[in-house]
This record gives sequence, C-alpha cells and structure tokens, in this order.
Amino acid sequence: MKIIDATDAVLGRLASRVAKTLLEGEAVVITNADEAVITGKKESIFARYKKYYDRKDRANPTKGPHYPRSPDRILRRAIRGMISHRSKRGKAALRALKVFVGAPTEYGTKAEKYAEALPVSSFVRVYEVSKQLGWKDRRKVSK
Repeated sequence: MKIIDATDAVLGRLASRVAKTLLEGEAVVITNADEAVITGKKESIFARYKKYYDRKDRANPTKGPHYPRSPDRILRRAIRGMISHRSKRGKAALRALKVFVGAPTEYGTKAEKYAEALPVSSFVRVYEVSKQLGWKDRRKVSK
C-alpha cells in the first residue's frame, strides 16, 4: 500500500501518477486532498468548475453528469478520468483508492510527498474551488 500526501502537489500530475500506480495493482491512500493545487488563473479555474457543476439536461435537470463539490471527490474524479472505469481492471483499481480530506492519524506519519516545487505562476488550492462551489466543511476543527 502506498500512502501519499497531496499537499502542494499539482492535481493533474498527482492524478496521472496515482492512476498508473493503481493500474499496476497497488493500493493507494491519499491524504490532505484539500491542499492539492490547480495551476492557472483563479477566475478561469472557478469559471471552469462552475460550468461543469451547472451542466444539466434541458428535459430533466436532475440528470447528470454530476460533478463533486468536496475536495476528496474532486481528486477522485480526476483520477477516475485517467482510468477506464468501465472495465473490470479499472473498477478494481478505483476500489483500491482511498482519498481523505486532512490526514487521518493512522496514515499521517507514513505519507510520502509527490510535490514538486510549487508553480511560480498563479494557482488555486482544491479547498478554495470546493468552497466556491458551495462545499460545507464539516470537519471538526480542534483548537
């Protein structure tokens, strides 16, 4: 089992590495999914995710595609997009993936970092995108 800390990792690069690892048959646990970054201008990133989220069918507004709001689900969806999730191999790979917001105590100390240097240009954390989409952070904040 591979434990990865997503802090300061670029979302797409992290997703592609994790997808390859999953397809090789290894289980992956990702912690701190809310601290991953998406590169680009803040306004264009927010607009793109808002467009995905608002997409509906004219005949039935409850039909999909359904895009997630929470940071762990956004990261999971990015990984799913890089795996053929309709095949048996892809389904098995996605079952071997666990994504957490924050760092659970059983995984927090053993996590390896995939982060390269943070981009010098503009970027947005996945947490900020989730907040913009209306995600309510229900984690218990200890003081």
